[in-house]
Amino acid sequence: MSAVKNVGVARETFPGERRVALTPAVVPQLAKAGIEVVVESRAGLDAGFTDEAYREKGAKIAPGRSDAFATDAILQVRSFGANPDAGKTDLDLVRPDQVVIGFSHALWGPEVLKELASRKATAFAMELMPRITRAQSMDALSSQATISGYKAVLLAADHLQKMFPMLTTAAGTIAPARVLVLGAGVAGLQAIATARRLGAVVEAYDVRPAVKEQVESLGAKFVELELETEGAEGAGGYAKEQSEEFLKKQREALGRVIAANDAVITTALVPGAEAPVLMTAEMVRGMAPGSVVVDIAAEQGGNVELTRPDEVVEDGGVTIIGPTNLPASVPHHASQMYAKNISAFLLHLFKEGELQIDPEDEITRETLITRGGEVVHPRVREVLGLPQLDSPKPEAVASAASDTEDRSQDK
Repeated sequence: MSAVKNVGVARETFPGERRVALTPAVVPQLAKAGIEVVVESRAGLDAGFTDEAYREKGAKIAPGRSDAFATDAILQVRSFGANPDAGKTDLDLVRPDQVVIGFSHALWGPEVLKELASRKATAFAMELMPRITRAQSMDALSSQATISGYKAVLLAADHLQKMFPMLTTAAGTIAPARVLVLGAGVAGLQAIATARRLGAVVEAYDVRPAVKEQVESLGAKFVELELETEGAEGAGGYAKEQSEEFLKKQREALGRVIAANDAVITTALVPGAEAPVLMTAEMVRGMAPGSVVVDIAAEQGGNVELTRPDEVVEDGGVTIIGPTNLPASVPHHASQMYAKNISAFLLHLFKEGELQIDPEDEITRETLITRGGEVVHPRVREVLGLPQLDSPKPEAVASAASDTEDRSQDK
């Protein structure tokens, strides 16, 4: 246990990142728990939160970055693991036993976490939050996926040569656009809802038959393929990673569905692995000229063979868009949601004036990645090829085993 009397909020330095880890609205809640908030000057400005707004809620404004880091815990959207280049200069500001909380890319690019561990920081990865009822308010992946699904549809509408809604005018009737959403997780469901609100005819496909009811409740048609999907759903409601043979059959069946749509939104991600390819180049070329594909799995390789991260590609008259950080394009509300997630998590860890790391608690155990100079998370150590530390208790083994079934999820 260690005392946590104050937390620092650093300005994000990852290129294009406009979010901020805490917003003024959550400062009083932390103050009530005895935690002072120290915010680097202008840290929230890109998201629409001024230094004065933080001061009015009781936060202290730090004139420099080192002042924000001179706290017991540092809160970030992208901590060092998810910002390895620009964030490297922050390593010299991290002190032994200082708590670091943020997205860390712990399973996607864990090599840099060794450097953070060498500073003897106690680091937690927000993306490893278990999908359990107690952790719903802390689930930052889901909150940010909501933003991604919404914004992906707006990108598609902006680039499509057609309008989404059906319109009856003096110049004749305009048929509605047809939109296909691949993946019905948090991002996919939000994409469905947004496309429907804009008036499109929407279809959705997911390997998990159990999500059919959710898709249909939003007014979309659930695409059913003649594939064996028994056992497709793993721990926490995530889709399991499928074999290459299954994916080949899936692509063959999906090709005909894709060709009948004007816009496709792809959302499938596998934490710690390359995103599964759902659309080959041939499938893209089967779409009509003027069609649009938005691949929000671009950061991890993409669901579309032709995707290039953060680029707009045209092939055969079809536009393929590969955004890697859609939440940052809606920074105000994305920050509001993330701030509630990270403050709820901090208060979960903070008890009676001290940070309490309880290995029996699933939320703490699954998010803790470095402590005492070591990378301590079993799955991260496995990815790094490191030997496992002391054997966890039986319940921890069971949790890790179910988790490793694959937390494939829609972004």
